[in-house]
Amino acid sequence: MKFGAIIIGDEILSGKRQDKHMAKLIEALSTRGLELAWAQYLGDDTPLITATLQRVMSMSDIVFSFGGIGATPDDHTRQCAANAAGVGLKLHPDAESEIRARFVDDPKGVTPQRLEMGTFPVGSSIIPNPYNRIPGFNFKNIYFVPGFPQMAWPMIDWVLDTNYKHLFNANRIGEAAIIVREAGESLLIDLMKAVQGKYAALKVFSLPRMSPERFIELGARGDPAQVALAIAELKVGVTAMNFPWTDAPKFGA
Repeated sequence: MKFGAIIIGDEILSGKRQDKHMAKLIEALSTRGLELAWAQYLGDDTPLITATLQRVMSMSDIVFSFGGIGATPDDHTRQCAANAAGVGLKLHPDAESEIRARFVDDPKGVTPQRLEMGTFPVGSSIIPNPYNRIPGFNFKNIYFVPGFPQMAWPMIDWVLDTNYKHLFNANRIGEAAIIVREAGESLLIDLMKAVQGKYAALKVFSLPRMSPERFIELGARGDPAQVALAIAELKVGVTAMNFPWTDAPKFGA
């Protein structure tokens, strides 16, 4: 099962705000033995959002969509999701209960604008929001959460821990690499191809670094048992070419 991300907002594409969602989602998945397969950034363009959601709804991937589920005129995601699915929008009873509970002591009360935030595509279920009780929603394979990190990130954790715990550690990803010096990347291609061809469950990679020191990080990522075998063969191959190497620090260390 693959996980994907859609991150929506003109403010990100214009540079007014820096996206932090993708890094957090990568972290949330990684700590559970999962990984992010893809991510896409979209502006507040309703045809583009609708077309993207329609395409994603036809996939088997589990997708998190960030942003655009508020009630202001520039929040289009709820309507786009309904359009993509060919269904209407309706106030969700569980969302209404959460919103009414949130504003029970507010002097302004529960206004139509506040209830609008609980209007989701028909057939949705809610995602609890521990920050302020204004829920997100799930429709088919997409989980829609707000653009605010303090709300979105606990909601992501809830979705993963509630719905996908059976996947945790099921496909633990291993990674190992070496630092190769005095070698051009092109000189390592044949070795990489040979190892890649032998271990189909892996991705063999090279990451050139130019400064402050020039070297190549050469490694393998995938099935942990095959990673150990592949990295051993890469070490033998690099040694045979007389290039000095050292073990690379573990990812995240």
